[in-house]
Amino acid sequence: MAVRDEITQRLTEAFQPTLLEVENESHRHAGHAGDDGSGESHFRVKIRAAAFATMGRLERHRAVQKALGDLNTRIHALALDIA
Repeated sequence: MAVRDEITQRLTEAFQPTLLEVENESHRHAGHAGDDGSGESHFRVKIRAAAFATMGRLERHRAVQKALGDLNTRIHALALDIA
């Protein structure tokens, strides 16, 4: 399964978001540090979910990282827009 699909699946299961956009930005970083040549190293996530309503910014980021679990070792960069 593609990393983008795994991110989508894990975040959907964890947060039941009202909005979830997962963009693979790896092509923008080809040849840069962290580019492993897989084409799946840099991602941007925009997520909206009721689960985040009572969380502060840092807590939201930690919750997303926890939901992604072992994917964190396969992703070099993850930009998050959480609300």
